[in-house]
Amino acid sequence: MRAARIHDWGGVPVIEEIDEPVRASGETLVRIEAATVSHLDLTIASGLFTVNPPLPYVPGVEGSGTVVESAVFEPGTQIIFREGCLGFTQDGTWRECASVPDELLVPLTTTLDPAIASTFFVPLTTAYVALFDIGRLRAGQSVIVTGASGAIGTLAVQLAQAAGAEVVAVVSRASRLDLLPPGVRGIALDDENAVLELAAARPADLLVDTVGGKGLGDRLKWVRSGGRAACLGYTAGTALTIDLPSWLFSNVAVLPVNLLNREDRAHAIAEELLPRIAAGELSIPVEEFALDEIAEGITRLASGAIKGRAVVRF
Repeated sequence: MRAARIHDWGGVPVIEEIDEPVRASGETLVRIEAATVSHLDLTIASGLFTVNPPLPYVPGVEGSGTVVESAVFEPGTQIIFREGCLGFTQDGTWRECASVPDELLVPLTTTLDPAIASTFFVPLTTAYVALFDIGRLRAGQSVIVTGASGAIGTLAVQLAQAAGAEVVAVVSRASRLDLLPPGVRGIALDDENAVLELAAARPADLLVDTVGGKGLGDRLKWVRSGGRAACLGYTAGTALTIDLPSWLFSNVAVLPVNLLNREDRAHAIAEELLPRIAAGELSIPVEEFALDEIAEGITRLASGAIKGRAVVRF
Protein backbone atom coordinates (compact mmCIF):
# COMPACT_ATOMS: atom_id res chain seq x y z
CA MET A 1 0.00 0.00 0.00
CA ARG A 2 1.06 3.62 -0.46
CA ALA A 3 1.90 6.11 2.24
CA ALA A 4 3.57 9.50 2.71
CA ARG A 5 6.53 9.21 5.09
CA ILE A 6 8.93 11.68 6.68
CA HIS A 7 12.57 10.52 6.49
CA ASP A 8 14.29 13.70 7.72
CA TRP A 9 13.08 16.37 10.17
CA GLY A 10 11.83 19.35 8.21
CA GLY A 11 11.94 17.35 4.98
CA VAL A 12 9.32 16.78 2.31
CA PRO A 13 7.24 13.60 2.71
CA VAL A 14 8.15 10.76 0.38
CA ILE A 15 5.38 8.81 -1.34
CA GLU A 16 6.33 5.15 -1.22
CA GLU A 17 5.09 1.58 -0.88
CA ILE A 18 5.01 0.14 2.65
CA ASP A 19 3.86 -3.21 4.02
CA GLU A 20 0.16 -3.89 4.41
CA PRO A 21 -0.88 -3.83 8.08
CA VAL A 22 -1.78 -7.04 9.88
CA ARG A 23 -4.53 -6.76 12.49
CA ALA A 24 -3.52 -7.78 15.99
CA SER A 25 -5.77 -8.63 18.93
CA GLY A 26 -7.46 -5.50 20.26
CA GLU A 27 -7.03 -3.66 16.97
CA THR A 28 -9.29 -2.68 14.08
CA LEU A 29 -8.26 -2.79 10.44
CA VAL A 30 -9.37 0.41 8.69
CA ARG A 31 -9.36 1.49 5.07
CA ILE A 32 -8.45 5.18 5.32
CA GLU A 33 -10.50 7.33 2.95
CA ALA A 34 -9.36 10.83 3.94
CA ALA A 35 -6.54 12.19 6.09
CA THR A 36 -6.21 15.73 7.36
CA VAL A 37 -3.02 17.75 6.81
CA SER A 38 -2.81 20.06 9.82
CA HIS A 39 -0.46 22.58 11.38
CA LEU A 40 0.13 20.08 14.18
CA ASP A 41 1.33 17.54 11.60
CA LEU A 42 3.80 20.11 10.25
CA THR A 43 4.98 21.00 13.75
CA ILE A 44 5.68 17.34 14.58
CA ALA A 45 7.41 16.81 11.22
CA SER A 46 9.72 19.74 11.93
CA GLY A 47 11.35 17.77 14.74
CA LEU A 48 10.80 20.67 17.14
CA PHE A 49 7.74 19.25 18.87
CA THR A 50 7.79 17.80 22.40
CA VAL A 51 7.21 14.30 21.01
CA ASN A 52 9.38 12.94 18.22
CA PRO A 53 8.30 9.71 16.50
CA PRO A 54 11.10 7.43 15.22
CA LEU A 55 12.14 8.13 11.63
CA PRO A 56 10.92 7.32 9.06
CA TYR A 57 7.30 7.71 10.08
CA VAL A 58 3.85 8.38 8.59
CA PRO A 59 2.35 11.70 9.80
CA GLY A 60 -1.34 12.36 10.31
CA VAL A 61 -3.15 12.80 13.61
CA GLU A 62 -6.63 12.97 12.06
CA GLY A 63 -8.52 11.03 9.44
CA SER A 64 -11.61 9.05 8.57
CA GLY A 65 -12.18 5.64 7.11
CA THR A 66 -14.23 2.46 6.95
CA VAL A 67 -13.85 -0.59 9.16
CA VAL A 68 -12.57 -3.63 7.24
CA GLU A 69 -12.10 -6.10 10.09
CA SER A 70 -12.71 -5.75 13.82
CA ALA A 71 -13.92 -7.54 16.91
CA VAL A 72 -15.60 -4.34 18.13
CA PHE A 73 -16.99 -2.50 15.09
CA GLU A 74 -19.15 -3.81 12.27
CA PRO A 75 -17.39 -3.94 8.89
CA GLY A 76 -18.42 -0.90 6.84
CA THR A 77 -18.77 1.36 9.89
CA GLN A 78 -17.51 4.88 9.27
CA ILE A 79 -14.97 5.90 11.91
CA ILE A 80 -12.71 8.80 12.75
CA PHE A 81 -9.33 8.61 14.43
CA ARG A 82 -9.13 10.33 17.81
CA GLU A 83 -6.79 10.51 20.79
CA GLY A 84 -3.72 8.43 21.41
CA CYS A 85 -0.44 8.13 19.61
CA LEU A 86 -1.24 8.14 15.88
CA GLY A 87 1.01 10.65 14.15
CA PHE A 88 2.79 11.37 17.44
CA THR A 89 4.77 8.31 18.49
CA GLN A 90 3.71 5.89 15.75
CA ASP A 91 2.53 5.96 12.15
CA GLY A 92 -0.46 8.19 11.48
CA THR A 93 -3.15 8.56 8.84
CA TRP A 94 -1.24 9.55 5.70
CA ARG A 95 -1.54 5.98 4.39
CA GLU A 96 -4.14 3.86 2.64
CA CYS A 97 -4.78 1.38 5.43
CA ALA A 98 -4.05 1.06 9.14
CA SER A 99 -4.54 -1.38 11.99
CA VAL A 100 -4.92 0.58 15.21
CA PRO A 101 -6.06 -0.04 18.79
CA ASP A 102 -9.84 -0.14 19.06
CA GLU A 103 -9.91 2.65 21.66
CA LEU A 104 -8.41 5.16 19.21
CA LEU A 105 -11.45 4.97 16.93
CA VAL A 106 -14.79 6.74 17.19
CA PRO A 107 -17.73 5.41 15.15
CA LEU A 108 -19.94 8.07 13.59
CA THR A 109 -23.66 7.82 14.20
CA THR A 110 -24.34 9.95 11.13
CA THR A 111 -22.54 9.26 7.84
CA LEU A 112 -20.50 12.15 6.45
CA ASP A 113 -18.48 12.74 3.32
CA PRO A 114 -15.02 11.31 4.18
CA ALA A 115 -13.28 14.67 3.80
CA ILE A 116 -15.73 16.33 6.20
CA ALA A 117 -15.57 13.35 8.57
CA SER A 118 -11.79 13.61 8.76
CA THR A 119 -11.81 17.34 9.51
CA PHE A 120 -14.89 18.34 11.48
CA PHE A 121 -13.99 17.17 14.98
CA VAL A 122 -11.13 19.49 15.94
CA PRO A 123 -12.42 22.78 14.48
CA LEU A 124 -16.01 22.17 15.61
CA THR A 125 -15.19 21.24 19.18
CA THR A 126 -12.41 23.82 19.51
CA ALA A 127 -14.64 26.62 18.27
CA TYR A 128 -17.44 25.59 20.62
CA VAL A 129 -15.19 25.33 23.69
CA ALA A 130 -13.53 28.67 22.90
CA LEU A 131 -16.85 30.46 22.51
CA PHE A 132 -18.99 28.97 25.25
CA ASP A 133 -16.94 26.98 27.76
CA ILE A 134 -14.00 29.37 28.01
CA GLY A 135 -15.37 32.55 26.45
CA ARG A 136 -18.77 32.27 28.19
CA LEU A 137 -20.43 33.95 25.22
CA ARG A 138 -24.13 34.74 25.58
CA ALA A 139 -26.81 36.00 23.22
CA GLY A 140 -26.57 39.74 22.65
CA GLN A 141 -22.85 39.92 23.39
CA SER A 142 -20.19 40.90 20.86
CA VAL A 143 -17.43 38.58 19.69
CA ILE A 144 -14.50 39.21 17.35
CA VAL A 145 -13.10 36.15 15.56
CA THR A 146 -9.69 36.36 13.91
CA GLY A 147 -8.71 34.01 11.11
CA ALA A 148 -12.42 33.93 10.39
CA SER A 149 -12.05 32.29 6.97
CA GLY A 150 -10.10 29.35 8.39
CA ALA A 151 -11.62 26.10 9.61
CA ILE A 152 -11.95 26.98 13.30
CA GLY A 153 -12.73 30.62 12.57
CA THR A 154 -15.47 29.73 10.10
CA LEU A 155 -17.22 27.48 12.61
CA ALA A 156 -16.75 29.99 15.44
CA VAL A 157 -18.50 32.62 13.33
CA GLN A 158 -21.39 30.27 12.49
CA LEU A 159 -21.82 29.04 16.07
CA ALA A 160 -21.71 32.58 17.48
CA GLN A 161 -24.28 33.78 14.94
CA ALA A 162 -26.58 30.88 15.76
CA ALA A 163 -26.27 31.73 19.47
CA GLY A 164 -27.50 35.27 18.86
CA ALA A 165 -24.17 37.07 19.30
CA GLU A 166 -23.01 40.08 17.31
CA VAL A 167 -20.05 38.87 15.26
CA VAL A 168 -17.11 40.72 13.76
CA ALA A 169 -15.11 38.42 11.48
CA VAL A 170 -11.49 39.42 10.90
CA VAL A 171 -9.48 38.10 7.94
CA SER A 172 -5.94 38.75 6.83
CA ARG A 173 -6.73 40.66 3.64
CA ALA A 174 -9.66 42.11 1.73
CA SER A 175 -9.62 39.33 -0.88
CA ARG A 176 -10.80 36.88 1.81
CA LEU A 177 -13.87 38.86 2.84
CA ASP A 178 -16.03 37.07 0.27
CA LEU A 179 -15.32 33.78 2.09
CA LEU A 180 -17.32 34.92 5.11
CA PRO A 181 -20.93 33.82 5.69
CA PRO A 182 -23.74 36.31 5.07
CA GLY A 183 -24.90 38.55 7.86
CA VAL A 184 -21.53 38.99 9.49
CA ARG A 185 -19.46 42.16 9.62
CA GLY A 186 -16.11 41.48 7.99
CA ILE A 187 -12.89 43.40 8.54
CA ALA A 188 -9.56 42.87 6.78
CA LEU A 189 -6.32 43.50 8.62
CA ASP A 190 -4.99 45.40 5.61
CA ASP A 191 -7.76 48.00 6.16
CA GLU A 192 -5.85 50.22 8.60
CA ASN A 193 -8.78 52.56 9.30
CA ALA A 194 -11.10 49.70 10.24
CA VAL A 195 -8.46 48.20 12.54
CA LEU A 196 -7.89 51.55 14.24
CA GLU A 197 -11.64 51.88 14.77
CA LEU A 198 -11.72 48.52 16.55
CA ALA A 199 -8.96 49.64 18.90
CA ALA A 200 -10.74 52.92 19.59
CA ALA A 201 -14.18 51.37 20.17
CA ARG A 202 -13.10 48.20 22.06
CA PRO A 203 -16.44 46.59 21.13
CA ALA A 204 -15.80 42.94 22.01
CA ASP A 205 -16.93 41.03 25.06
CA LEU A 206 -14.88 38.16 23.67
CA LEU A 207 -11.96 37.81 21.26
CA VAL A 208 -11.52 34.34 19.75
CA ASP A 209 -8.00 34.51 18.35
CA THR A 210 -6.98 31.70 16.02
CA VAL A 211 -3.75 33.20 14.64
CA GLY A 212 -1.54 34.24 17.58
CA GLY A 213 1.80 35.89 16.87
CA LYS A 214 3.15 39.25 17.93
CA GLY A 215 0.01 41.05 16.78
CA LEU A 216 -2.07 39.42 19.50
CA GLY A 217 -0.97 42.09 21.97
CA ASP A 218 -2.53 44.76 19.77
CA ARG A 219 -5.69 42.71 19.21
CA LEU A 220 -6.30 42.56 22.94
CA LYS A 221 -7.05 46.28 22.68
CA TRP A 222 -10.23 45.37 20.76
CA VAL A 223 -11.73 43.84 23.93
CA ARG A 224 -13.60 45.96 26.46
CA SER A 225 -12.60 46.08 30.13
CA GLY A 226 -13.64 42.89 31.90
CA GLY A 227 -13.73 40.94 28.64
CA ARG A 228 -11.95 37.76 27.60
CA ALA A 229 -9.56 36.62 24.90
CA ALA A 230 -9.63 32.91 24.06
CA CYS A 231 -6.34 32.03 22.34
CA LEU A 232 -6.08 28.84 20.34
CA GLY A 233 -3.73 29.23 17.37
CA TYR A 234 -0.29 30.38 16.29
CA THR A 235 -0.32 30.46 12.49
CA ALA A 236 1.02 34.04 12.62
CA GLY A 237 3.83 33.10 14.97
CA THR A 238 4.50 31.38 18.28
CA ALA A 239 5.97 34.34 20.17
CA LEU A 240 3.94 36.94 22.07
CA THR A 241 5.14 40.01 23.92
CA ILE A 242 2.72 41.92 26.14
CA ASP A 243 3.39 45.26 27.77
CA LEU A 244 2.39 44.32 31.30
CA PRO A 245 1.31 47.78 32.55
CA SER A 246 -0.95 48.24 29.52
CA TRP A 247 -2.36 44.74 29.84
CA LEU A 248 -3.05 45.08 33.56
CA PHE A 249 -4.81 48.37 32.93
CA SER A 250 -6.90 46.85 30.11
CA ASN A 251 -8.45 44.29 32.49
CA VAL A 252 -8.74 41.65 29.74
CA ALA A 253 -8.36 37.97 30.67
CA VAL A 254 -6.14 36.02 28.25
CA LEU A 255 -7.18 32.36 28.33
CA PRO A 256 -5.67 29.32 26.58
CA VAL A 257 -7.84 26.89 24.63
CA ASN A 258 -6.42 23.38 24.90
CA LEU A 259 -8.63 20.41 24.05
CA LEU A 260 -6.03 17.81 25.00
CA ASN A 261 -7.38 17.88 28.54
CA ARG A 262 -11.03 18.19 27.43
CA GLU A 263 -11.39 15.10 25.26
CA ASP A 264 -14.56 13.82 26.98
CA ARG A 265 -16.15 17.24 26.62
CA ALA A 266 -15.13 17.39 22.95
CA HIS A 267 -16.78 14.02 22.26
CA ALA A 268 -20.02 15.20 23.87
CA ILE A 269 -20.01 18.38 21.78
CA ALA A 270 -19.30 16.47 18.56
CA GLU A 271 -22.12 14.01 19.25
CA GLU A 272 -24.56 16.85 19.87
CA LEU A 273 -23.59 18.91 16.81
CA LEU A 274 -22.93 16.09 14.32
CA PRO A 275 -26.49 16.20 12.88
CA ARG A 276 -26.05 19.92 12.13
CA ILE A 277 -22.82 19.15 10.26
CA ALA A 278 -24.52 16.38 8.29
CA ALA A 279 -27.48 18.64 7.45
CA GLY A 280 -25.19 21.43 6.23
CA GLU A 281 -26.36 23.85 8.93
CA LEU A 282 -22.71 24.14 9.97
CA SER A 283 -20.24 24.02 7.10
CA ILE A 284 -16.50 23.42 6.92
CA PRO A 285 -14.50 24.56 3.88
CA VAL A 286 -12.15 21.83 2.67
CA GLU A 287 -9.44 21.68 0.00
CA GLU A 288 -8.70 18.17 -1.21
CA PHE A 289 -5.43 16.78 -2.56
CA ALA A 290 -4.43 13.40 -3.92
CA LEU A 291 -1.64 11.61 -2.05
CA ASP A 292 0.80 12.52 -4.84
CA GLU A 293 -0.11 16.19 -4.29
CA ILE A 294 0.53 16.24 -0.55
CA ALA A 295 3.65 18.42 -0.90
CA GLU A 296 1.51 21.07 -2.58
CA GLY A 297 -1.04 20.85 0.23
CA ILE A 298 1.71 21.29 2.83
CA THR A 299 3.10 24.33 1.01
CA ARG A 300 -0.32 25.94 0.74
CA LEU A 301 -1.10 25.19 4.38
CA ALA A 302 2.20 26.62 5.61
CA SER A 303 1.71 29.81 3.56
CA GLY A 304 -1.85 30.36 4.83
CA ALA A 305 -3.38 29.81 1.40
CA ILE A 306 -5.72 26.96 2.35
CA LYS A 307 -9.39 27.91 2.56
CA GLY A 308 -10.52 25.90 5.56
CA ARG A 309 -8.72 22.57 5.99
CA ALA A 310 -6.39 20.55 3.79
CA VAL A 311 -7.31 16.90 3.21
CA VAL A 312 -5.67 14.03 1.40
CA ARG A 313 -8.36 11.98 -0.32
CA PHE A 314 -7.37 8.39 -0.98
